[in-house]
Amino acid sequence: MESTEEISYVSQQEAIEIDQMLMGPLGFTVDQLMELAGLSVASAIGEVYSRSEYTRVLVICGPGNNGGDGLPSICYPKQNTEPPFAGLVTQLESLSVPFLPVEDLPVQLSSDFEIIVDAIFGFSFHGNPRPPFDSFIRRLVSIKNQQRTHEIAAVVISVDIPSGWHVEEGDICGEGIEPDMLLKLPSYPGTSMCVRIGNLPETNLSAQKGIFTASVNLEVEENPIDQFQKWLGDALEAGVKEPHYMVLSTAGKDAKPSSRMVSLEGVNKDGFVWHTNYRSRKAREISENPHASLLFYWGPIKCQVRVEGFVEQVSDEESEQYFSSLPRDIQIRPTVSKQSTLIHGREVLHQQYKEFEEKYHDRTSIPRPKHWGGYRLIPEFFEFWQVRGISSAPQLAIRSFLFLFSRLITFSWVGCSTLGGDITLLRVYICINRNCLLAHYLFVSPRFNSE
Repeated sequence: MESTEEISYVSQQEAIEIDQMLMGPLGFTVDQLMELAGLSVASAIGEVYSRSEYTRVLVICGPGNNGGDGLPSICYPKQNTEPPFAGLVTQLESLSVPFLPVEDLPVQLSSDFEIIVDAIFGFSFHGNPRPPFDSFIRRLVSIKNQQRTHEIAAVVISVDIPSGWHVEEGDICGEGIEPDMLLKLPSYPGTSMCVRIGNLPETNLSAQKGIFTASVNLEVEENPIDQFQKWLGDALEAGVKEPHYMVLSTAGKDAKPSSRMVSLEGVNKDGFVWHTNYRSRKAREISENPHASLLFYWGPIKCQVRVEGFVEQVSDEESEQYFSSLPRDIQIRPTVSKQSTLIHGREVLHQQYKEFEEKYHDRTSIPRPKHWGGYRLIPEFFEFWQVRGISSAPQLAIRSFLFLFSRLITFSWVGCSTLGGDITLLRVYICINRNCLLAHYLFVSPRFNSE
């Protein structure tokens, strides 16, 4: 099927001027352009050729900008005294990336390599290739001949243009490289390495795919635990993977925070329960400062829950009951693992695990180690955050309800109502702009108010 889209081209001079503009008025350094280009090359190749299947890669770099694109992608065989090149060479040597002299390469490159990246000459090339690059080009041409005769041959990938070709006139001699893949000024597909030149265009948030897919019940439950369990059920129903995993953040007496993922093992009116090693860093910090926070995020339903509160150990009976319900191999781990301590290697853990497994091979149950058990966070504060669509206008809206079980705070509010019992819902609406509304619902319990 023929495409009706028009393909745009730039001339050799225009391509050179783009480079000059990037390194001139726009202020990009050679280092930045080389790193971005190398990252783009490596990423594009990795998407097509699996790193697990294609493990032997040779990058042939030339003396100019095209060689600079190849250098940060894997290696750079040409020693250069310029700071960008010298710095990258030092980094690669520290990573044990080998630099191969020309004379050490095999005549048949396919015998030693599965991917060969042609980063010799780019769009500014003209004339005839000089030694030793002319020899490399002939070898890469011979690889295509091997493919035609069904011999085992390496994959040839050219950056910008096949080396030896003229960017406008093509393969003048008719015997140039015919790569399996051509990377024409590729852009890195990630977000952290991308830049936009010029003013940002207006964004239509309603056009962003998936932004309004939240199907969570928009009614607010009277009790925050009920609200949490409802959203957890929504996450399970939506197919969120491992929705019970949460970020646990603690801080010791030095006030330095630390966070890690833990598994929620139970939640009820008494609080949130997880189990861990009582000798770990988080346990030490909880003993010094028994206040912590939990964070749940369920991307597919655009929901987040944040909980703050007081932490206490669960009873031995509760820890025993949970430990006995675990599979045998999971029961062994707390005994073998010494969290937050240095070990001499992975084989140490494997050996200890094996010895412990042999010790209890004839027993039906493994005793719970005394240094392992549960914690319960008794909630004092909840925040439920949700992104949802507005039916009357296709803009983005965010709503957040806060349940506060501590002392009453001073704030501007527009209304209140009693939900039942001793919990009061205070509604606060903050207009971010005409297209975005932030709604705070504060649930206050007078039981914990100070006089």
